[in-house]
Amino acid sequence: MTDAAASFRLVPGAAASPVILHVPHSSRTVPGDVRPGIVLSDTELERELDHMTDSHTAEIAERAAELAGLTPWRFVNRASRLVVDPERFPDEREEMTAVGMGAVYTRTSHREVLRPDGTDPEPLLERYFRPYARAMTEAVADRLAATGRAVIIDVHSYPTEPLPYELHGEGPRPAVCLGTDAFHTPPGLLAAARTAFAPCGETGLDSPFGGTYVPLDFYGKRAEVGALMVEIRRDTYMTEPGGPAGPGLSRLAESLAALVDAVSG
Repeated sequence: MTDAAASFRLVPGAAASPVILHVPHSSRTVPGDVRPGIVLSDTELERELDHMTDSHTAEIAERAAELAGLTPWRFVNRASRLVVDPERFPDEREEMTAVGMGAVYTRTSHREVLRPDGTDPEPLLERYFRPYARAMTEAVADRLAATGRAVIIDVHSYPTEPLPYELHGEGPRPAVCLGTDAFHTPPGLLAAARTAFAPCGETGLDSPFGGTYVPLDFYGKRAEVGALMVEIRRDTYMTEPGGPAGPGLSRLAESLAALVDAVSG
């Protein structure tokens, strides 16, 4: 993977669908020319990828898209979040900078050194972060133009036990955590998600992770852009850390498809 355009993929859905399933953290790919900037050994890097990758979430989204009555669009990051994290603010607004996990991570999940102190994030931001943000902005604008609205459903996972980097790891860790935004998560979207994921176990709000992802061009400005983050606890569908998926994956895909159907009309 040498071209930033190859580091993400927009999979078209139905022309009439307002829904974009956004999968930002499912890839383990670290391009060869990015690898030298990471100080971990190959074995250490693989273990870090085990902890930090939202394994199998791209497959959950793909299966949900196949099951949905009106096929949603899918925007999938094909590079690891250890390259850049497209969901972080690239500036001082990002609270995760406090633990070395802004848009370009400098610390690991266990708060150890990932990149040397003084690493300039700008080359990675220019090459990966900004093209991704522009493409996602265009995808949302396209749905707005085509359907009059857009619904971004972020598909994530999180470990059963808190990792040291988590700023809010002391709170509840339900089977499905629904991340919300006061402006972009309308009550109907949240209610639909609670109903859709009820078969998967307990749902909770904004713990251990909260908020949603909305491109900055629309954030706090366009109420026609709805957004919800779906954080799935990993023990419900896979072997941790970084292991194979289990039978829970199909149930989650069915629930995600039900949510897509509920908000597509």
